[in-house]
Amino acid sequence: MDRLDSMLLELKDTSEFMVDLAYSSLLYNNRDIAEEVINLEVKMDELGDEIQKSLLDMAKKNPESVMKAFVVFRLQIAIEDIANAAASIADVVLRGYANSPVIHMSIKESEWTIERATVSERSILRDKTLGDMRLWSHCGMFVMAIKRGAQYIFRPDKWTALREGDVLIAVGPEESADYFIELADGSRKEF
Repeated sequence: MDRLDSMLLELKDTSEFMVDLAYSSLLYNNRDIAEEVINLEVKMDELGDEIQKSLLDMAKKNPESVMKAFVVFRLQIAIEDIANAAASIADVVLRGYANSPVIHMSIKESEWTIERATVSERSILRDKTLGDMRLWSHCGMFVMAIKRGAQYIFRPDKWTALREGDVLIAVGPEESADYFIELADGSRKEF
Protein backbone atom coordinates (compact mmCIF):
# COMPACT_ATOMS: atom_id res chain seq x y z
CA MET A 1 0.00 0.00 0.00
CA ASP A 2 1.47 3.35 -0.98
CA ARG A 3 1.32 6.54 1.12
CA LEU A 4 -1.74 7.90 -0.72
CA ASP A 5 -3.70 4.68 -0.14
CA SER A 6 -2.67 4.73 3.51
CA MET A 7 -3.82 8.34 3.94
CA LEU A 8 -7.18 7.60 2.28
CA LEU A 9 -7.72 4.62 4.57
CA GLU A 10 -6.89 6.76 7.60
CA LEU A 11 -9.29 9.44 6.35
CA LYS A 12 -12.09 6.89 5.94
CA ASP A 13 -11.46 5.24 9.33
CA THR A 14 -11.34 8.61 11.06
CA SER A 15 -14.62 9.78 9.52
CA GLU A 16 -16.36 6.53 10.51
CA PHE A 17 -15.08 6.91 14.06
CA MET A 18 -16.22 10.55 14.13
CA VAL A 19 -19.75 9.53 13.20
CA ASP A 20 -19.80 6.90 15.97
CA LEU A 21 -18.47 9.41 18.50
CA ALA A 22 -20.79 12.20 17.38
CA TYR A 23 -23.92 10.08 17.78
CA SER A 24 -22.64 8.75 21.09
CA SER A 25 -21.93 12.26 22.37
CA LEU A 26 -25.48 13.25 21.42
CA LEU A 27 -27.08 10.12 22.85
CA TYR A 28 -25.25 10.46 26.18
CA ASN A 29 -24.94 14.27 26.15
CA ASN A 30 -21.18 13.89 26.66
CA ARG A 31 -19.18 17.09 26.05
CA ASP A 32 -15.79 15.33 26.33
CA ILE A 33 -16.65 12.98 23.49
CA ALA A 34 -18.08 15.86 21.43
CA GLU A 35 -14.76 17.68 21.88
CA GLU A 36 -12.92 14.60 20.58
CA VAL A 37 -15.02 14.83 17.42
CA ILE A 38 -14.03 18.46 16.94
CA ASN A 39 -10.35 17.57 17.53
CA LEU A 40 -10.64 14.84 14.91
CA GLU A 41 -12.12 17.32 12.43
CA VAL A 42 -8.89 19.34 12.65
CA LYS A 43 -6.92 16.16 11.98
CA MET A 44 -9.16 15.41 8.98
CA ASP A 45 -8.48 18.84 7.50
CA GLU A 46 -4.72 18.36 7.85
CA LEU A 47 -4.89 14.89 6.32
CA GLY A 48 -7.06 16.21 3.49
CA ASP A 49 -4.44 18.86 2.72
CA GLU A 50 -1.73 16.17 2.63
CA ILE A 51 -3.82 14.05 0.26
CA GLN A 52 -4.39 16.98 -2.08
CA LYS A 53 -0.67 17.78 -2.16
CA SER A 54 0.08 14.13 -2.97
CA LEU A 55 -2.51 14.16 -5.75
CA LEU A 56 -0.99 17.29 -7.28
CA ASP A 57 2.49 15.77 -7.14
CA MET A 58 1.18 12.58 -8.72
CA ALA A 59 -0.51 14.50 -11.54
CA LYS A 60 2.61 16.61 -12.17
CA LYS A 61 4.85 13.56 -12.40
CA ASN A 62 2.47 11.53 -14.51
CA PRO A 63 -0.05 13.48 -16.60
CA GLU A 64 -1.90 10.24 -17.44
CA SER A 65 -2.84 9.95 -13.75
CA VAL A 66 -4.90 13.18 -13.72
CA MET A 67 -8.18 11.25 -13.99
CA LYS A 68 -7.23 9.00 -11.07
CA ALA A 69 -6.23 12.09 -9.06
CA PHE A 70 -9.59 13.69 -9.81
CA VAL A 71 -11.53 10.60 -8.69
CA VAL A 72 -9.49 10.32 -5.48
CA PHE A 73 -9.98 14.04 -4.84
CA ARG A 74 -13.78 13.65 -5.15
CA LEU A 75 -13.65 10.67 -2.78
CA GLN A 76 -11.63 12.68 -0.28
CA ILE A 77 -14.16 15.54 -0.40
CA ALA A 78 -17.07 13.12 0.14
CA ILE A 79 -15.35 11.55 3.15
CA GLU A 80 -14.63 15.00 4.59
CA ASP A 81 -18.30 15.94 4.12
CA ILE A 82 -19.22 12.98 6.32
CA ALA A 83 -16.70 14.12 8.93
CA ASN A 84 -18.09 17.67 8.81
CA ALA A 85 -21.59 16.32 9.40
CA ALA A 86 -20.30 14.43 12.45
CA ALA A 87 -18.74 17.66 13.74
CA SER A 88 -22.10 19.41 13.28
CA ILE A 89 -23.75 16.75 15.44
CA ALA A 90 -21.06 17.18 18.11
CA ASP A 91 -21.60 20.93 17.96
CA VAL A 92 -25.19 20.39 19.12
CA VAL A 93 -23.79 18.88 22.32
CA LEU A 94 -21.13 21.55 22.79
CA ARG A 95 -23.71 24.33 22.41
CA GLY A 96 -25.87 22.71 25.10
CA TYR A 97 -28.80 21.70 22.90
CA ALA A 98 -28.55 17.94 23.49
CA ASN A 99 -31.17 18.17 26.25
CA SER A 100 -33.77 19.50 23.84
CA PRO A 101 -37.09 17.60 23.99
CA VAL A 102 -36.92 17.14 20.22
CA ILE A 103 -33.51 15.46 20.56
CA HIS A 104 -34.82 13.22 23.34
CA MET A 105 -37.79 12.18 21.22
CA SER A 106 -35.55 11.35 18.29
CA ILE A 107 -33.08 9.18 20.19
CA LYS A 108 -33.90 6.44 22.61
CA GLU A 109 -32.95 6.46 26.26
CA SER A 110 -30.00 4.22 26.93
CA GLU A 111 -28.45 2.66 29.98
CA TRP A 112 -25.07 2.72 28.23
CA THR A 113 -22.52 5.47 28.31
CA ILE A 114 -19.40 6.49 26.48
CA GLU A 115 -16.43 7.57 28.56
CA ARG A 116 -12.97 8.99 28.09
CA ALA A 117 -10.25 8.03 30.57
CA THR A 118 -6.50 8.60 30.64
CA VAL A 119 -4.10 5.81 31.65
CA SER A 120 -1.98 7.16 34.50
CA GLU A 121 1.51 6.17 35.58
CA ARG A 122 0.06 4.18 38.49
CA SER A 123 -2.76 2.50 36.55
CA ILE A 124 -2.90 -1.30 36.52
CA LEU A 125 -3.84 -1.02 32.83
CA ARG A 126 -0.46 0.49 31.91
CA ASP A 127 1.82 -1.79 29.84
CA LYS A 128 -0.84 -4.52 29.53
CA THR A 129 -2.63 -5.58 26.37
CA LEU A 130 -6.38 -5.35 26.01
CA GLY A 131 -6.41 -9.14 25.68
CA ASP A 132 -4.52 -9.59 28.96
CA MET A 133 -6.95 -7.33 30.82
CA ARG A 134 -10.24 -8.43 29.27
CA LEU A 135 -11.83 -5.11 30.30
CA TRP A 136 -15.15 -6.12 28.79
CA SER A 137 -15.26 -9.18 31.07
CA HIS A 138 -13.98 -7.40 34.16
CA CYS A 139 -15.85 -4.12 34.05
CA GLY A 140 -18.18 -4.19 31.07
CA MET A 141 -16.45 -1.42 29.11
CA PHE A 142 -15.39 -1.90 25.49
CA VAL A 143 -12.48 0.24 24.26
CA MET A 144 -13.49 1.72 20.89
CA ALA A 145 -10.33 3.74 20.33
CA ILE A 146 -7.11 4.89 21.91
CA LYS A 147 -5.70 8.37 21.46
CA ARG A 148 -1.92 8.16 21.76
CA GLY A 149 -0.42 11.61 21.45
CA ALA A 150 -1.86 13.05 18.24
CA GLN A 151 -2.60 9.62 16.73
CA TYR A 152 -5.70 7.45 17.13
CA ILE A 153 -5.83 3.68 17.19
CA PHE A 154 -9.28 2.75 15.93
CA ARG A 155 -10.81 -0.59 16.92
CA PRO A 156 -7.77 -1.72 18.94
CA ASP A 157 -7.35 -5.48 19.08
CA LYS A 158 -6.46 -7.80 21.94
CA TRP A 159 -2.71 -7.36 21.24
CA THR A 160 -2.83 -3.59 21.67
CA ALA A 161 -0.84 -2.58 24.75
CA LEU A 162 -1.84 0.45 26.76
CA ARG A 163 0.72 3.08 27.63
CA GLU A 164 0.85 5.82 30.21
CA GLY A 165 -0.92 8.88 28.80
CA ASP A 166 -3.15 6.89 26.43
CA VAL A 167 -6.66 8.32 26.29
CA LEU A 168 -9.16 5.48 26.14
CA ILE A 169 -12.58 5.98 24.58
CA ALA A 170 -14.87 3.21 25.76
CA VAL A 171 -18.55 2.35 25.75
CA GLY A 172 -20.47 0.23 28.23
CA PRO A 173 -23.10 0.18 30.96
CA GLU A 174 -23.41 3.35 33.06
CA GLU A 175 -22.72 1.38 36.24
CA SER A 176 -19.30 0.37 34.86
CA ALA A 177 -18.08 3.86 33.99
CA ASP A 178 -16.66 4.90 37.38
CA TYR A 179 -14.91 1.54 37.80
CA PHE A 180 -13.35 1.91 34.35
CA ILE A 181 -12.17 5.47 35.05
CA GLU A 182 -10.69 4.39 38.41
CA LEU A 183 -8.77 1.55 36.70
CA ALA A 184 -7.33 4.04 34.22
CA ASP A 185 -6.45 6.78 36.71
CA GLY A 186 -4.87 4.33 39.16
CA SER A 187 -7.23 4.85 42.08
CA ARG A 188 -8.42 1.23 41.75
CA LYS A 189 -5.55 -1.25 42.00
CA GLU A 190 -7.24 -4.54 41.10
CA PHE A 191 -9.98 -5.98 38.92
